[in-house]
Amino acid sequence: MKSWDIFVAFFRSGMLGYGGGLSAIPLMKREVVDIYKWMEEEEFSDILALANTLPGPINTKMSGYIGWRVGGFWGMMSALVGTVLPTVVLLIIFLTVLHEYKDKPWVNGMSRAVIPIAGVMLGVLTWDFIKKSKNTMGWTMTVILLVISIVVMQVLGIHPAILIVGLLVSALLSKNKKEEKQVKAS
Repeated sequence: MKSWDIFVAFFRSGMLGYGGGLSAIPLMKREVVDIYKWMEEEEFSDILALANTLPGPINTKMSGYIGWRVGGFWGMMSALVGTVLPTVVLLIIFLTVLHEYKDKPWVNGMSRAVIPIAGVMLGVLTWDFIKKSKNTMGWTMTVILLVISIVVMQVLGIHPAILIVGLLVSALLSKNKKEEKQVKAS
């Protein structure tokens, strides 16, 4: 039954995530964290950050790992099939329809609407993560890291993967220092 639940969760997020892999991430989060409660939001955020640093489509990386973590090998297979199947089916349907009606104004309007919709979905996910980071780091550190991240990516032109790796290493080092202090205090 768990493999079926995994398939359904990733099928729904894949089916409704119109506009690319990034637009399905908020839907995936809703399924994994809110509906099925397979993991906490912080762990989902960590998986998202790690998946961003690796090459390849983000949805398949995340669904494969989450499926593995929740249901082992068959959970991973269910998640991957659930993620890829809607894309394949919708791609065939949409490309057939778009080819047939490519000169119609409604097709052009639909194509132009994809980017803003995906942007809004990503913005909502980002704002949700920012609000949650207040609980772990506080507003001051959250705003500082957000500003530094924007400057590093937009002004300095450094790839986001390098920034993510740097933040992960920094978090690991600071966690180790805190644990060493706790051990010395004991």
